[in-house]
Amino acid sequence: MKFLSIVFAFVILSMVTVMSAVAQDPVKVAPQAFKEKLNNDKVRVLEYTSKPGAKEAFHSHREMLLYVIQGGKFKSTTADGVSKIIDYKTGDVFWREAVSHSGENVGSTVLKTLLIEVKGTQK
Repeated sequence: MKFLSIVFAFVILSMVTVMSAVAQDPVKVAPQAFKEKLNNDKVRVLEYTSKPGAKEAFHSHREMLLYVIQGGKFKSTTADGVSKIIDYKTGDVFWREAVSHSGENVGSTVLKTLLIEVKGTQK
């Protein structure tokens, strides 16, 4: 029984590692949802638009500032299978740490945000 637990833990860890390693640029994974608006040595700005029921495959973001242009409900699922539903309100502003996840618009409205991914740190 202990052997099976160890094997199961190893399989789960391997899956998380592989999913993290293959996490991709959201613009490449979901070009229908993410549009790059600016990319320089300091930031990358993405506009995100998601219709109700739309899903995005597993991808990664750097640390970012997120501004909600049009609110909605969003389900974020990380590599370990943990899901979180976020109810974004129009005008909300959030700081988010770097994340690798898949996403789904689980609301009844179009969700639109501006993501400002931060590159490097200030000295």
